Amino acid sequence: MHILVVEDERALCDTIVRSLKRLAYSVDYCYDGLEAMEMLAVESFDLVVLDLNLPGADGMTVLKTLRQTDYDTKVLILSARSDVVDKVEGLDAGANDYLTKPFHLEELAARIRNLTLRKFTQDQVVLTCGELSFDTKTRKAAACGETLSLTRKETGILEYLMLNQGRPVSQEELIEHVWDSSVDNFSNSIRVHISALRKKLRGALGHDPIHNRIGEGYVMEEK
Repeated sequence: MHILVVEDERALCDTIVRSLKRLAYSVDYCYDGLEAMEMLAVESFDLVVLDLNLPGADGMTVLKTLRQTDYDTKVLILSARSDVVDKVEGLDAGANDYLTKPFHLEELAARIRNLTLRKFTQDQVVLTCGELSFDTKTRKAAACGETLSLTRKETGILEYLMLNQGRPVSQEELIEHVWDSSVDNFSNSIRVHISALRKKLRGALGHDPIHNRIGEGYVMEEK
């Protein structure tokens, strides 16, 4: 899951980014509306957390520009503007949700889960693949009913592969949706984390549900 955070209050922005990374999201960020539009023009994101009061170009301009060509990327507005008219304007301009400041990080995380689950899994909260399950709310995985101890990266990989069961996922796609965008495409970091995850799954399930299709990528399938 690849998220862009656009917030000019640097301390708040950094806090949000750290919080989302702890939840195994891949997160990019910027403090300026013009920079946000440049990033959105060249890179794909699953969700944008967007402040309205931004330098360069305000949040409404960013949102309206995005919606001229992109109706799929989810947008969650963060704003100190709490009047109903502001919320209506933001939602009418194409935002998917509106959260007023101040807010709790737990609520922000819940709003993001709601938007991303709506996009990828509709009403499904627990993803399953045979005897393997992943609770998208608690971000806990279980095999045969026993909780798995996974690192943040392993959790992100598992969730993304379960969301895309039966379809090969390339290393490049994992970089985009699970890793920070700064990772080296040729780094063996991805292979190391996937190898560790597969070892844990084999130990818990007695088999490995992740297969490497040469030239295509990693695919998760039931036994």
